[in-house]
Amino acid sequence: MQKIENWIGDMVVRYRWFLIFAFISFAILSASGMRFLVFSNDSRMFFSKENPQLQALEALERTYTKVENVLYIIAPKSGNIFERETLAAIEFLTQEAWKLPFSSRIDSLSNYQHTKASEDDLVVADLIEDAGDLSDEEIAEIKEIALDQPLLVNSLIDKKGSVTAININIIKPDDGSYNIDKVNAAALQLEQVMKDKYPSLDIYLTGGVMIDAAFGEAPAKDMRNLIPIMFTLLLFLIVISLRSILATTGTLLVIIFSTMTGLGLAGWLGILLTPASANAPVIILTLAVADSIHILVTIFHQMRKGTSKNKAIRESIRINLQPVLITSVSTAIGFLTMNFSDAPPFRDLGNIVAMGVMAALIYSVFFMPALMAVLPIRVQQNEGEQHKILAAIAEFVIKYRSPIFWSMITMIVLTSSGISKIYLNDEFIKYFDHSYPFRIASDFSAEHLAGLEIIDWDLNSGEEGGINEPKYLQAVDDFANWFREQPEVRHVYTITDIMKRLNQNMHGDDPSWYRLPEERDLAAQYLLLYEMNLPFGLDLNNRINIDKSSTRMTVSTPNIGTAGVLDLEQRGREWLQLHSPKLTTYGSGLSIIFSYISKRNIRSMLKGSIIALVLISLIMILALRDLKLGLLSLAPNLSPAFMAFGVWGIFVGQVGLAVSVMIAMTLGIVVDDTVHFLAKYQRGRKEHGMNPEDSVRYAFNTVGTAIWVTTIALVGGFGVLSFSGFQINSHMGAMTTITIVFAIILDFFFLPTLLLKLENNK
Repeated sequence: MQKIENWIGDMVVRYRWFLIFAFISFAILSASGMRFLVFSNDSRMFFSKENPQLQALEALERTYTKVENVLYIIAPKSGNIFERETLAAIEFLTQEAWKLPFSSRIDSLSNYQHTKASEDDLVVADLIEDAGDLSDEEIAEIKEIALDQPLLVNSLIDKKGSVTAININIIKPDDGSYNIDKVNAAALQLEQVMKDKYPSLDIYLTGGVMIDAAFGEAPAKDMRNLIPIMFTLLLFLIVISLRSILATTGTLLVIIFSTMTGLGLAGWLGILLTPASANAPVIILTLAVADSIHILVTIFHQMRKGTSKNKAIRESIRINLQPVLITSVSTAIGFLTMNFSDAPPFRDLGNIVAMGVMAALIYSVFFMPALMAVLPIRVQQNEGEQHKILAAIAEFVIKYRSPIFWSMITMIVLTSSGISKIYLNDEFIKYFDHSYPFRIASDFSAEHLAGLEIIDWDLNSGEEGGINEPKYLQAVDDFANWFREQPEVRHVYTITDIMKRLNQNMHGDDPSWYRLPEERDLAAQYLLLYEMNLPFGLDLNNRINIDKSSTRMTVSTPNIGTAGVLDLEQRGREWLQLHSPKLTTYGSGLSIIFSYISKRNIRSMLKGSIIALVLISLIMILALRDLKLGLLSLAPNLSPAFMAFGVWGIFVGQVGLAVSVMIAMTLGIVVDDTVHFLAKYQRGRKEHGMNPEDSVRYAFNTVGTAIWVTTIALVGGFGVLSFSGFQINSHMGAMTTITIVFAIILDFFFLPTLLLKLENNK
């Protein structure tokens, strides 16, 4: 290995001009692939095609309809929707909503298909017509009807009659013509029209289209706001630590080239950018600093001792090539194990960052030293150079090794114990903070109406036309009524409510006949008569399948989180198994998929983390050529992740999709400082013949500054990410920051005391 290190050092100095131009050309060629990058903001991007819950949802959509939705919520400042102006506004918005691109169905209070008897006929008509001309008596009648309809209350209107919603179904054609930005822009424009036309109304806009649009807005917002801050912070740290404009320029070129290479290669490979993988530039920028800092700090350290620049470059490569190679490969392995994730965006993030990290290794070892060889860098000589604070820490650690060691053990155990308080839960609406208008609208909807978390049940009768069978209808109705008794359920949409109303209508609107038909033929006739009178766009295709063998029942809840959704779905399934075994099925819907993804992801990422741990351990043992040091390195490398999860459990508790990838992601990052410290300690023992105490001093003196600077850079970079308005990014940044802070504490206090303890025992 030493021959290779010397050969690379000589080559970098000798062929410096060739290497500079070669790697600039490689960076440009790689970066040209960025033109092929495509951004995806479909909320379903978090689920792989093999995801069984996604497959179940797609099967449900093939049976009924596959739609997204735009949801307008109207809240009059008077607190009463049953006023002439408000009803006119609802009617106007219902009509205008048909102009939205790809709209296929509008459901509102105004076009609610109210049924009533007229002698022997069934009359089906819009509940509100010509609202501006309605009399007070007619408005009072509309209010009485609306607040008595189970299909409306808590779905399109609240119990008080103070809030109403207009739901627009947006159908996605299979010809690829669907454009979410076009739909979103049209919906926002209509929202503004309503606000201008009806200033007495508060208008809110949410729905699946708005969620997908926010998934597209989140990374753009982070890139616009966070990357400049992070880049400025890194520039400041590099200037302060290196105190050289030329060296800072070289480091900036490395991190820029590394980022461009990672993204460019992603473009060449056809990797999609998503809200999660769009973080790759931030992470690469942050990680790429480390290798350059280690090499530059050693170059300056050697030059201050009087070594010539070219010789200092060779020596720096000789000293740092092995630890830099280990840390880069370990970091890449950590990110590559994100391919075990069940969420494709995290796989893409891992692959892009892994390519960027390996590019940073190449640029740091070849391009940056070659650039330093041609630049006129100057360093003031100081043979007795030693960082006073780091020297003091070294002496403190050596003097109080035993109490520090046991204090570290105690801290690791106590903080890690918080893992017991962790619970799996996600609230996908809360992925976005209140800077996103749709989040405010979604919270308002959850407070007053049904909310956006739903469970769909495909209840199959087992025979063609079986939905008209009285026993089937009764079983479905009992199932719906059971859900209505559950405290977390806000609304249930079931075909049996329509059947009961039709039965009442066909018996002269006698309230005593508000019950299910007792004969199959009668039920079939009622349903046929009702469907024949429905206007275009308001049919029952979204509720009944083609051969009328099954119906779709929708259970809506406010924001109860994935844990609550899973619990409710399981209880519903158990109820079916006990009371209607023939109807037993699994609940479906986006809420269900999001509810399962964290659990599936943690299980798959645990496997990935174990593989990463084994590979990184083998690399450490082989590179250090010391089984004891290789195994010893596991303690300070694994402990930070467990401690971070413990702190998270104590102060947050909830672990969702973003946090589920943290162990694999941070395992490679925290290896950096451990490897460099161990490499310098080992060099002191073997190359300079030092005793354990002096080897610890040597490690602090030669690599302590670089570890401190790279840690600040990592904490700064990921800390900035924690301020993202997108929860997946902010949680990822916060959790990684906590892990890195624990890593430097253990590397400065636990690792050296552990080394001294083992050496003394030996």
